[in-house]
Amino acid sequence: MANINIGIEENARIEIAQGLKHLLADSYTLYLQTHNFHWNVTGPQFRELHLMFEEHYTELATAVDDIAERIRTLGVAAPGTYKAFAQLSSIEEVDGVPSANEMIVILTASHEAVVRTCRQALKLAQEAEDESSAALISDRMREHEKTAWMLRAML
Repeated sequence: MANINIGIEENARIEIAQGLKHLLADSYTLYLQTHNFHWNVTGPQFRELHLMFEEHYTELATAVDDIAERIRTLGVAAPGTYKAFAQLSSIEEVDGVPSANEMIVILTASHEAVVRTCRQALKLAQEAEDESSAALISDRMREHEKTAWMLRAML
């Protein structure tokens, strides 16, 4: 890639991109987890949860693209394999099909994990005065905090 001169030192760009890689991995893993639960939820809350999970994974599909594109903007390759995401993500994969209530508990914890990843990445962006990355991360953090709150309210 050509020389990048956007006012952020190369080392800082690489460090911020690394934080964003973790956020991308968490977001993609959460996308997959949410989609899985959308397909497999059963019980009295089926319709409500099925539709809510669809809203969540649709929003996450846009988010992963935004995060990956920001990583590329910083001049770093974005991870794009399950292997890479598994190594970078703080979200544990779920075996089997949990009950609807367990799905809500698991998704709440996963959204909270993404918030913690956002907080770590946000510090890196703020230290480098990278407002574009900070804004993206802050927006993602706010979305995951709100979603975790809504999920907790269902328990």
